Amino acid sequence: MGSGQVTDWQGKHVTVAGLGVSGVPAAKVLRGLGAEVTVVNDGDDDRARAQAEELRELGVTVRLGDGATLPEGTGLVVTAPGWQPDKPLFTAARAAGVEIWGDVELAWRLRGPDAPPWLCVTGTNGKTTTTQMLASILTAAGLRTAAVGNIGVSLLDAVNGDYDVLAVELSSYQLHWAPSLRAHSAAVLNLAPDHLDWHGSMEAYAADKGRVYEGNRVACVYNVADKATEDLVREADVEEGCRAIGFTLGTPGPSQLGVVEGILVDRAFVENRQQNAQELAEVSDVNPPAPHNIANALAAAALARAYGVPAKAVRDGLRAFTPDAHRIAHVADVAGVSYVDDSKATNTHAAQASLAAYESVVWIAGGLAKGAAFDELVAGSAERLRGVVLFGADRALIREALARHAPQVPVVDLDRTDTGAMLQAVREAQRLATEGDTVLLAPACASMDMFTNYNQRGDAFAQAVRELAGT
Repeated sequence: MGSGQVTDWQGKHVTVAGLGVSGVPAAKVLRGLGAEVTVVNDGDDDRARAQAEELRELGVTVRLGDGATLPEGTGLVVTAPGWQPDKPLFTAARAAGVEIWGDVELAWRLRGPDAPPWLCVTGTNGKTTTTQMLASILTAAGLRTAAVGNIGVSLLDAVNGDYDVLAVELSSYQLHWAPSLRAHSAAVLNLAPDHLDWHGSMEAYAADKGRVYEGNRVACVYNVADKATEDLVREADVEEGCRAIGFTLGTPGPSQLGVVEGILVDRAFVENRQQNAQELAEVSDVNPPAPHNIANALAAAALARAYGVPAKAVRDGLRAFTPDAHRIAHVADVAGVSYVDDSKATNTHAAQASLAAYESVVWIAGGLAKGAAFDELVAGSAERLRGVVLFGADRALIREALARHAPQVPVVDLDRTDTGAMLQAVREAQRLATEGDTVLLAPACASMDMFTNYNQRGDAFAQAVRELAGT
């Protein structure tokens, strides 16, 4: 099907791999365009059956419990982003010379001539917050926009919608399956080991993140403190005139955004950037003003400025932004101790950023490690730790790292993986904490050993804190 737009879908045989968040909209859109659509899905549970019934009414063929076999006559595969590249279905497709697209690739190919440009955000941590900040800034500038992609509105619904510009969050999975995406501007916020079981190696993971820079027209935004992101910019094949724009928590050089005496400043999108800087906002305009969140704000500002947004809109957009739940959310103060829910810190990189935001921490951690090691995290945070409470399936990995790098820190190891462990964890943390400390839930692990997801884990923490406070 080549790399251009597809205009005639009538009668094309498309196999959609996976039901769920992206598979169902993809099947509906393709069927609406006249394609012959078959959905294959590994699972065969009640939810899948309900989705299958809805699609069958539209004339879509659905095969449940068999995601391995390539349907005969398939001319294109459109996959849910989470399906691993080595699945038999894809091996069969490649052997038959059939292209494999993700939902992002499909959305990109379905753009009409007046489709809004994309400002794209990826990275190991901070993607959702940065994308939402960007959308808030664009809205403050009077532009019609939406936060789409890995969050919010489906890209397939938004791609030809009534928008001036889109703020697009992209995961490494989505980028892997989106070879022809070409953004107006894009940012890679940071790179740390994550999802290596899916990608196979750190190099492959980084390469998929780096795809977001391919063909950028105006700006490739990178993190000055994370050289790997700058390396990806150097390797990218961009349009002539596209600029590398850095963001830093320090004083910015030319072509960078940074922080000077509590002010977010722009030395990239100003006249005579060798001498001049534009004030954008105050650090206090960022909610919450933790270091990694200020970095998110700078990245969002850089993408907005690349699109031509005035400085005032950056300030107004950041002030208007409210972070999602379970992202460094202050729950309560009890007896001079602050209790903070960062259940969204599901890997070591996110937990490190969270711990760095507080001077004196009683840390609640543990869960599913996803193949991660904890030595670097513990060594870098040891001086902040007043105590640690561990639970979950892989807590021993954290306990061993603490023994190596922070042997002086008291550790309570709760030999529990049940949901009720959270109340005991909070009580133990209260016992370890003294006035001025922060009890921080930043698990550095996934939640599925004990909870449905990180939201439920964060809710359990907040409920336990409320019980503690007697509210």
